[in-house]
Amino acid sequence: QVAYDTGDYYHSIAWLEEAVSLFRLSYGSWNPEDRSSLEDALDHLAFSYFMAGNISHALSLSKEFLHYDPSNRRVARNVLKYEKLLEMGTVVSAGPLPRPNSPRLQSRHAYEELCQRPGGQVGLPGGCQDPPPHRCPPSHTFLGLLSPQTALDHLPLLGCSYETNGSPYLLLQPAKKEMVRIQPYVALYHDFISDAEAETIKGLAGPWLQRSVVASGEKQQKADYRISKSAWLKDTADPVVRALEQRIAAVTGLDLRPPYAEYLQVVNYGLGGHYEPHFDHATSGKSPLYRMKSGNRIATVMIYLSAVEAGGSTAFISGNFSVPVVKNAALFWWNLRRNGDGDGDTLHAGCPVLAGDKWVANKWIHEHGQEFRRPCSADPRD
Repeated sequence: QVAYDTGDYYHSIAWLEEAVSLFRLSYGSWNPEDRSSLEDALDHLAFSYFMAGNISHALSLSKEFLHYDPSNRRVARNVLKYEKLLEMGTVVSAGPLPRPNSPRLQSRHAYEELCQRPGGQVGLPGGCQDPPPHRCPPSHTFLGLLSPQTALDHLPLLGCSYETNGSPYLLLQPAKKEMVRIQPYVALYHDFISDAEAETIKGLAGPWLQRSVVASGEKQQKADYRISKSAWLKDTADPVVRALEQRIAAVTGLDLRPPYAEYLQVVNYGLGGHYEPHFDHATSGKSPLYRMKSGNRIATVMIYLSAVEAGGSTAFISGNFSVPVVKNAALFWWNLRRNGDGDGDTLHAGCPVLAGDKWVANKWIHEHGQEFRRPCSADPRD
């Protein structure tokens, strides 16, 4: 519906074709209370094809609509209009629809290709103990980093390890770290949160969920490229939230005390929910992110609170890889380089949820307060 309303018929046709197919298979079994119907899908799909230049198919779909609702005068008029256009010899688009090239989203092709990769549509059962071939070899599961030769045989410098990060908090239960990429730096911490903790956080956020907004200029507003609901939780909301923040601080080694980090943001993506390519850090000096007076977002911790049946991967566009939804795992990456500049390789997206219900919790950490925890490099270009 969002694609249709914005005139993006390239994408609305694909979604509506699927909807029409499903409605046809189950026609007559839908409750009258349902907001959508076969007729509704046919109506939108016919107009989408008309706007795309395929008048003959728009005519065919409109006639099918009249088979189910013969008294609809508006669609009947459209049928006459389409027939007249075809009689006049109006050219029918025979080739595929051109992919939209919005100035806001020049990377759409890479984004969609990453979201459609089969490897990005399933979780990693057992974490590093049962990974697909391109990840950590089972023979080296959490026994320390891979040896140099073994690493070169798979992915250079990538591996799985138990990490304490020098924190007493992690001595008895080290973090299970899977290094996903070196540039951009992306790590996945398996079993970062328990099922009970995840359910508690979802329950706390549930009553406060509202349509998610994005930073736009000097304000925040709703956008059709971010379809989700979100809520913010203070660490005082529940002992579980406080314990989670302590765990994040231990794993990252960063200072999360106010105002050095934002409140925990809990986000729910329903069917079709997504967030198109974006940066977590501010790219403009006028961004509302600077209202905290603690600099830009230096790092992101995103915790998967649920599993999904299909879709929902986190796709890193410039890095050309995606990380699937791994329930109870936490994804970590640096948004800024050591010199304070934004890392362009962190352009990422939340792929559409194709089946299931996706919940995540985001913790955004700012650069002020981290001067001695992640110091600048001797090389100003780093």
